[in-house]
Amino acid sequence: MYMLTEVEKVVRIPPAELKEDIASAIDELTWYSYEGRLGDDKQFTVLIKNVRPVGPGRIVHGDGAVYQTVKFEQVVFKPRDNEIVEGKVVEILKFGAFVRFGPLDGLLHVSQIMDDRVDIDESNQRLVGKESGRYLAVGDVVKARIVSVDLNEKNPQDSKIGLTMRQPGLGKLEWLEEDRKKRKEAE
Repeated sequence: MYMLTEVEKVVRIPPAELKEDIASAIDELTWYSYEGRLGDDKQFTVLIKNVRPVGPGRIVHGDGAVYQTVKFEQVVFKPRDNEIVEGKVVEILKFGAFVRFGPLDGLLHVSQIMDDRVDIDESNQRLVGKESGRYLAVGDVVKARIVSVDLNEKNPQDSKIGLTMRQPGLGKLEWLEEDRKKRKEAE
């Protein structure tokens, strides 16, 4: 889920960055320190804007750097259990597919793709339903539900997010459209 929040944090300004244009140094160091990172609150900061210094900075004895409190607006992404997400398949492996939604990837295990038995077509990088003939390939857009979240604070790309498509209303967007048309024809 994406959210726009306002936060107050501290940014360290090393002596080499203390220039005449301190506002620009504060902006750059705030972006470098917080943008694209997972915070203590398990939220992934996607974008930072409107950085403003709050009060005077403070100097720590023996460090030489200025520690400046700043307020800024940030767009954050926080995946939640049971949230429905739409994403793109970015990789197919023997055990499932990786789906990119927002700034993170989730694993769609072969057992969670469809109710059909799934075979791996390695030469074409596809996961194919044995009876239905439906397939999942790199580039396909899917709608899935998050079933587990284990975020890695040190390296957000190593986070483990489990997905499922084995429920009504979930699956590859083409499958959902086909099912909708079949229901309409049956009426």
